Amino acid sequence: MRIGAWSLVAALLALLAGVGWYAYSGLTAGSAPPMPVEGVIALAAGATVSLIVGVGLMALVFYSSRHGYDDLPTRDDSDDTGSGDKRD
Repeated sequence: MRIGAWSLVAALLALLAGVGWYAYSGLTAGSAPPMPVEGVIALAAGATVSLIVGVGLMALVFYSSRHGYDDLPTRDDSDDTGSGDKRD
């Protein structure tokens, strides 16, 4: 690997370490009051609705893929009469 790739990896690892330290210090501070019951209910309801929407959309993706809705359109120029004559 070249020096540019190594410096990119080092910068990304430094950012990861900084974010990890910030998250750890925020989670262990302990000075905030506990979340009220209404907040817990709202959080659970939001997570549940998000999960239902995500599962529903993934189900639609698989349904459309298996039933041919994602295929490229095709054009059928064949003559239904079978005579092959040009129209006047």
